[in-house]
Amino acid sequence: MKILNFGSVNVDHVYQVDDFVRPGETRRSLGFKMYPGGKGLNQSIALARAGARVFHAGKIGADGGWLEKLMSDSGVDTRYLFRSGTDTGRAIIQVSASGQNAILLYDGANQTIEEADIRQVLDHFEAGDILLVQNEINGVPLLIDLAWEKGMKIAFNPSPANEKIGQCDMGKVTWLLINEIEGEWLTGSADPGTICERLLVSWPGLKIVLTLGEKGALYRSSTRRIFQEAIPTKTVDTTGAGDTFTGYFLQCTMEGRTAEEALRIASHAASLSVSRPGAATSIPCRKEVEDALGL
Repeated sequence: MKILNFGSVNVDHVYQVDDFVRPGETRRSLGFKMYPGGKGLNQSIALARAGARVFHAGKIGADGGWLEKLMSDSGVDTRYLFRSGTDTGRAIIQVSASGQNAILLYDGANQTIEEADIRQVLDHFEAGDILLVQNEINGVPLLIDLAWEKGMKIAFNPSPANEKIGQCDMGKVTWLLINEIEGEWLTGSADPGTICERLLVSWPGLKIVLTLGEKGALYRSSTRRIFQEAIPTKTVDTTGAGDTFTGYFLQCTMEGRTAEEALRIASHAASLSVSRPGAATSIPCRKEVEDALGL
């Protein structure tokens, strides 16, 4: 079984601030660093560090070679990462004193994926393989349709939440991985239980993983409900925590672990991530997670 992550690659410009900048306001940053990022890149590295055989597909500009090397050095197969004439995507990230973040995205090369690129990559995968996709690239509805036609299992992280999600056939999705904001956008409710119920009414075949930040995570299907408490830790930077959780949850699921085990391991991985600065750079390796679990 192989996992294909067709996703974004960004350069993260991270600014430390006392509090988020408001409209019309100018603030002095307390610090600045540049990191690798993009939900696609983060999730591919999380999968690789969790032990997965993961292939990353997407597009970068001529300025993105160092990001490709980072993924490759982390164990990600980057043979399907194409070059674009457009600059690599960017994210402008404010991180507050409490560790929360606010993010402004520039899509760049992430929005230059063509139908030919999608078909070329999918030709190398088959029924039973897994497609992981987020909402930071173009062509997501077509990706889901073509992967489903091949018999691939689809894991969808519809982030950022916007009108493009409505073009996707959620009935073809196996795992829907969302946070509270995305859940509210999809259902109109901020209540975790209601979010899951409304999604399952529309698409009863979904396996929903709803992350709730410091309140933990909720797994729902038509037959099961599992709650996982968050693992206490000192919060330094929450950027990339959800991507870490996604990568570890999917890999544990691929290993044949129960949903309870996958949630517990993914939660420990995410807790280690938020205790460190950066996104991809904060993702722990499998041994660190197992040591934290006492395995």
